[in-house]
Amino acid sequence: MTAETVLTNARIVLPDEIVEGSLLLRDGLIVAVEPGAARTGEDMGGDYIIPGLVELHTDHLEGHYAPRPKVRWNPIAAVLAHDAQVATAGITTVLDALRVGMDEDADLKSDDVRKLADAIEDSVRQDRLRADHFIHLRCEVSAPDCLEAFANFETDERVKLASLMDHAPGQRQFVNLETYAYYYQRKLKLTDHDFQKFCEKRMAESARNSGPNRVFISAACHERGIVLASHDDATAGHVDEAIEQGVRVAEFPTTEEAAKASKAAGLGVLMGAPNVMRGASHSGNVSARTLAADGLLDILSSDYIPFSLIQSAFFLGDVVEGISLPQAVAMVSKNPAEAIGLADRGVIEPGRRADLVRVRVDDHVPVVRTVWRQGRRVA
Repeated sequence: MTAETVLTNARIVLPDEIVEGSLLLRDGLIVAVEPGAARTGEDMGGDYIIPGLVELHTDHLEGHYAPRPKVRWNPIAAVLAHDAQVATAGITTVLDALRVGMDEDADLKSDDVRKLADAIEDSVRQDRLRADHFIHLRCEVSAPDCLEAFANFETDERVKLASLMDHAPGQRQFVNLETYAYYYQRKLKLTDHDFQKFCEKRMAESARNSGPNRVFISAACHERGIVLASHDDATAGHVDEAIEQGVRVAEFPTTEEAAKASKAAGLGVLMGAPNVMRGASHSGNVSARTLAADGLLDILSSDYIPFSLIQSAFFLGDVVEGISLPQAVAMVSKNPAEAIGLADRGVIEPGRRADLVRVRVDDHVPVVRTVWRQGRRVA
């Protein structure tokens, strides 16, 4: 039986313009965009219809599984709670970021991460999920067990993206040791002496492990067709290294220098939507708003706040000069989909998946009213 839906009286956000009209959906696909068409169907009341959002880097799942130190939630229940939150934020495709490579004092261990991946994959098979879920491996290349943990995913077909990251003091995100101390010494409640020992150990691990692990993981990802991202690049030298390793996405560059070099090299520059909304990085690095205004921003990620993704798109389209709403929406749909090779979604046009979000804006805040994935209402 053919499943057909008509959405009428909508403001439809296309790649280059916004048109008022109707959308015809059939069997999970967009069949027609009809400007001004007076069709009979479900009245959208003049609300926006935008493509379903595509999220490449959310750290949100691990918090559902380990909501408190030493507390572990049922992994399937954690996936379902995470899925419900991202879907109701308008995200129809999500790459769940799972950490590969742990410090010995980390609360999560590698077997916890594999349990979460198994729960994602089982939930996909059982059709439990609202959004379409894939996996993003956050590879902490300085960690001694990075390659061992990476091997846990060597046959996992849901892995679409792997990022190469090094959070050791003095590196990339934490070039400024005062910022590192503010973030980690307070978090771990260390004395000055113990914190110095902590830093020395992390820096030694980075010097020993980061280079070989980057080379191994980049080669493995190229062989398997997994897109590579470089995380927290700070210098043109970092970007040169990323290019040499075949990186396609520059995740959270920490300086305008690195963002410019990444953009010039054709990498997709990804920044955090919370950074956009706050107007600054929580680590004291470059502002995503600044990069957007300078034409250096391609992709947004919700990072740690799922709703920030749709919020930042409407914010940029409203307040940043030179960025239209269609351009801002592309940063959370078309551009991330293209970056990881998902050519069937991210744009409202005939033949694409009917992954759609109905949005009303109240007091400059987008209100998600309905979400469809492949033409089926999921929120």
